[in-house]
Amino acid sequence: MSSPTSDGKAPNGPSAEEVEAFLRANPGFLAARPELYRVLAPPRRVHGDGLTDHMAAMLGAERERAAALDAELRVALDAERAGLGLVSRVRLAVLALMRSDDAPETVAQEWPNLLGLESCTLCVEPPDNPGQLWMRPEQRPLPRGMVEKLLGRGRDVLVRDKPEDADALHGEAAGLIARDALIRVAVAQQPLMLLALGARDAHALPARHGTEPLVFLGRAVAAAISR
Repeated sequence: MSSPTSDGKAPNGPSAEEVEAFLRANPGFLAARPELYRVLAPPRRVHGDGLTDHMAAMLGAERERAAALDAELRVALDAERAGLGLVSRVRLAVLALMRSDDAPETVAQEWPNLLGLESCTLCVEPPDNPGQLWMRPEQRPLPRGMVEKLLGRGRDVLVRDKPEDADALHGEAAGLIARDALIRVAVAQQPLMLLALGARDAHALPARHGTEPLVFLGRAVAAAISR
């Protein structure tokens, strides 16, 4: 930062008098920009309410910043805990899938308990061949093009809070779903499929980080169907 000259004016900035005049003409300037209090030197708390209020504003700005950082840290920790718990549950779900002869039934009937979720459903689009047997009773039908519409091209997993289309994906459990995860299930020469996981407790599914176990679940289902 440039040092002021003898007349109180920085080489590339306004003079102290100009800054003072501006602040006097715009008394709400600092109140509208509390982040500036973090770079200002606090006044000494001497006589007068004005100086006391100024220090209180600076302290308030720091408290708000500390609270925001604390909130971000809590979110990160919750996501990490959810991810660690999910890894153990995914192992149990995959083991159940390995001994199963009916992947869609195992997903729908066993996985909710093993994964600690309200709903686990394998959803499927119509096949290109109209005569192809394309859906089991445990699966839910999706309109053609719905998988790409939901996930987007190139994405394998999407986690959402309070999904608006829960009825179509989670059926009777839709009203209980606080967070869901949509996972691509890619099987050669099979219709497009989507694994829909729904949680009553949002912490049962990772929000943004730690979704690798979910991608692995989708690949495990695809491998089981391909057997």
